[in-house]
Amino acid sequence: MIKKTVQFFQEAKAELMKVNWPTKKQTINYTILVVAVSLAVALFLGGLDWIFSYILKTYIIK
Repeated sequence: MIKKTVQFFQEAKAELMKVNWPTKKQTINYTILVVAVSLAVALFLGGLDWIFSYILKTYIIK
């Protein structure tokens, strides 16, 4: 049991050494990109919600 646990952690460490980790600059750029895309989608969906609410209140519910 202990042997298998030690082997597991050794293999996990070996696999983590193979990972191509992003640089700090790449991580910052990707984070900025995710935040910008999230804001753009939020604004787009909020705009659609506002437009449909306006149409609903103006033309359907009088």
